[in-house]
Amino acid sequence: MEMVLGDQLELHLLQGCCLEAERADLVALQLLGLHNVLPEGNHAHLMMTIEEIRASSQLLFELPEHCKVHFSRVPIVLDYLEILLPCLSRSLRDITTFYEDRTQTRENRWRKMYHSMTDEAGGLSLPQRFILYNRFLTLLRELLTRSLSFDFNTMETTRVQIMELREARNIPPPPIRLNSTSQLDSVLDDDSSTVANIHWSEKIFSLPLPSRTALKHQQPSKAWGPLLPWDQIKMPSDAKILFMRSFNDRQITLVVYESAQDQCPYFLLRTFHMGIPWFSLRGAHELVVERNGSCLQFWQWSANDNCTKKWASLCFLTWEEMVLVYCCFLSFKTRDNLTVRMANEDLSLWGERKLFQARIVDDHFMHSLIVYEDVVSKGLRLHAAVWEGDLRQCPVWTAFITHQSVSPRWIKREYRQQNQRINRSGAFEIKFVSEEG
Repeated sequence: MEMVLGDQLELHLLQGCCLEAERADLVALQLLGLHNVLPEGNHAHLMMTIEEIRASSQLLFELPEHCKVHFSRVPIVLDYLEILLPCLSRSLRDITTFYEDRTQTRENRWRKMYHSMTDEAGGLSLPQRFILYNRFLTLLRELLTRSLSFDFNTMETTRVQIMELREARNIPPPPIRLNSTSQLDSVLDDDSSTVANIHWSEKIFSLPLPSRTALKHQQPSKAWGPLLPWDQIKMPSDAKILFMRSFNDRQITLVVYESAQDQCPYFLLRTFHMGIPWFSLRGAHELVVERNGSCLQFWQWSANDNCTKKWASLCFLTWEEMVLVYCCFLSFKTRDNLTVRMANEDLSLWGERKLFQARIVDDHFMHSLIVYEDVVSKGLRLHAAVWEGDLRQCPVWTAFITHQSVSPRWIKREYRQQNQRINRSGAFEIKFVSEEG
């Protein structure tokens, strides 16, 4: 894999958006001209392709404009543009090649273009290919603008589809940019300075995952409820939505919000039955969480049956997102004024093995630092939690150990604070209480 520096890449990629937008406009005009001279008949696939290519052009033109407004968040979309633009560009150039093939009649040019490009994509039709591109571009816009509609799972599944399409077209893997994942820390800092009153959980879920460790044995997510119609859900009008996660292709959505009345976190489930939305609402203090394979299962107490019952089972595509949702829930519940006590099930994530533990000083507070290994995915993470007091074991931060750890320079025994301020790699200091740590 090629390794490149990210310093000069931003301008190149944003210019690439404009270049491909212009190319898409031209290709749409070519196909429209082709449509106008074809014999009368049903050319719905051709018109759909034209409309989707026009939409691609519009989205590509808009993305650099959004970057001018949300300039501090531009670094987080660069890796995704590296994935998309070569594949999109190849598709547009292939269409032009078929269009300009003078050895074929105009009707056969379209037929050959459609069937050849569908076959090479493993059955993904030409209109669906550009729908895929447009979905990815829309997600990039949502990521850039910190939209609550942005969804990790949809981004990940769309990214995988585009990577598979690249592979089918023999397009080399995208280059690895130095410091690409560690730049997320600086983006978080910029968000804090430019957006007032932003909640810490909003920051976490407005950024892409720093690494992606796929979870196997996927199964459908489920919502047990009890489920009620919307008019029976008592969600305050001044609630502050913190983040949303979607499952089962958006058939199930988890909305986490903070009530302005009691300043407590609440979990709202929305699911569909026969096209009708149904909801279930529980406070963080009313739920217990445990892991089952690739799922987080939330349990609730049933007063009628005098036992615990399942509330929801949410299946995650990646280990990282599952850990983040788990840590957020644990932090919410620990800090919730309505929590009576923490359940033992809450305080450990099944499948994680503790490799190391020590005390550290973080922001002048005593914390525990634990290195966890997930026995299923083999993922590694650092986990800092409150050391003592009422909030003992409450998560403070977690950090995933990514591909950067293969470098012998990714960690130093002694780290000077002045380097922390200026180092572009985003390194941070961990101060151990004892030499043994």
